[in-house]
Amino acid sequence: MTREEAYKLVCEKTSNKNLVRHMVAVEACMRALAEKLDGDPDIWGLAGLLHDVDYESVKDNEPTKNHIKVAMEWLEDKDVPEEVINAIKAHGWQFVEGMPEPVTPMEWALYTCDELTGFIVAVALVKGGKLSEVEVSSVMKKWGQKAFAAGVHREQIELCDEKLGIKLPEFVEMCLNAMKEIKGELGLS
Repeated sequence: MTREEAYKLVCEKTSNKNLVRHMVAVEACMRALAEKLDGDPDIWGLAGLLHDVDYESVKDNEPTKNHIKVAMEWLEDKDVPEEVINAIKAHGWQFVEGMPEPVTPMEWALYTCDELTGFIVAVALVKGGKLSEVEVSSVMKKWGQKAFAAGVHREQIELCDEKLGIKLPEFVEMCLNAMKEIKGELGLS
């Protein structure tokens, strides 16, 4: 599956533009992480782009039972690399019944950066929607404020150190920079 085919599928299955933007943000982060961790940016990016392709269709109907499983049905007849499928499955670990724990660096990268993109967007919104004004220090300042973006699972993101060997501030910087490169696509100036 090409990036263009994946993006077309995401847009066909997702009407919520913010959810599409989330998947594009995770794609950018995964590409950056692939470069750091000697992965294939195209393959890692594909996992990031497709990871929530079914979320909108299951969010109101027991997502903890159906999320990812519907995506697997949609992707089974597509030419999607097995490592992409495995990463998508593993990103649901601890939240979706029956999903395996991440094992590979690519799987852990998707699991850890997924929540971080939302946190970075929340910080940008505090700055008037200007991602260009967000710095690592502003993200880290908000990090300790548990009431800020309270729904973000910080402990999931913090596994970047243990599972990927990337300290949290560096992880934030990598993802922030990747998102800044596509800020227009994310609707954040």
